Amino acid sequence: MIVLKVLAIIAIVLVALFLLTLVIYFFNLDMKFAAVLIKPLTAYYNWSKNRREVKKKKEQDTQKRITGRVETSNGFI
Repeated sequence: MIVLKVLAIIAIVLVALFLLTLVIYFFNLDMKFAAVLIKPLTAYYNWSKNRREVKKKKEQDTQKRITGRVETSNGFI
C-alpha cells in the first residue's frame, strides 16, 4: 500500500514536470527570460570589466613605482 502511494507521488511529480516543460516550450519562455536578462548581465559584465581594468592599471602603477619598469605579457618593457 505504501509502495503504491510512493509510486503515485512519483508519477504525479513526473507528470507535473513534463507539463511544466511543455508550457515552457510552447510559450518559448526560456528565450523570453534570456532576452530580459541581457541588459542586467551586460551591465554587470561592463562593471566587472571596468573594475578589472582599474585593478590592473593600479598594479602596473605600483610596480612601475617600485621597479621603474612595467611587466607586460611578453616580459618587461
